[in-house]
Amino acid sequence: MLQFNYGDEQITFERLQRSEGIQRVLIKVHPDCRVEVAAPAQVDDSEVLAAVKKRGRWIYQQLRDFRQQSAYVTPRQYISGESHYYLGKQYLLKVLEDSNATPQVKLLRGKLEVTLPQKSAARVGQLLNDWYKVRAKEVFAKRLDAMLEQALWVAKRPPLRILTMHTQWGSCSPQGRLTLNPHLVKAPRECIDYVILHELCHLAEHNHSERFYRLLSQVMPGWEKTKQQLDNMANKLLVTAYDGERLNKRL
Repeated sequence: MLQFNYGDEQITFERLQRSEGIQRVLIKVHPDCRVEVAAPAQVDDSEVLAAVKKRGRWIYQQLRDFRQQSAYVTPRQYISGESHYYLGKQYLLKVLEDSNATPQVKLLRGKLEVTLPQKSAARVGQLLNDWYKVRAKEVFAKRLDAMLEQALWVAKRPPLRILTMHTQWGSCSPQGRLTLNPHLVKAPRECIDYVILHELCHLAEHNHSERFYRLLSQVMPGWEKTKQQLDNMANKLLVTAYDGERLNKRL
């Protein structure tokens, strides 16, 4: 970890290695306020620090904006009247108590209806998370098939796994398996497509190299705007726990 001062704030960042032959230093500020800097192995830390300091004002502003966004996000209480996302749209939560009912979740007339024998915030949260996972499995499978029509470099359909992750929307293993975060199903369809295409590009380019971003731009022109949209929604989409615990993302 390296650090530098901007004004009265000390900013710490993690240095990552870029692919050989790429000289440019790449700086990323994530919504959870992590700062990552990717640089070639042959560039020493002093040069990296100098490059980062030149972008100090931009980094500081990004951190400030993400902190302001987080300040307006309230923890879920899983009670009627709350707003929850699905495929980019907001739905009001309606919790129904029925002592004879089988616990279930339905998307009905613009509302997410949760029915259970006895009201419990923890139980409502669990039922909703299970419902999101089922929907995510269905939606992601369909969107993967659609994106494979554009990913001509992929010879066969990669295996797909749904897994709740604390720091990622998705990942691609060295063996070619795609893993997607079920909370991504709360995002608009174009954001889901972006994450899937991002991971499919890793089947051709395993690092975030220049070639990787060229490939991504070829199959999804303007992906930066979609990524920004997803980043801006991250804190709203990933607040799930009743005690206020928040998930963070990285992609």
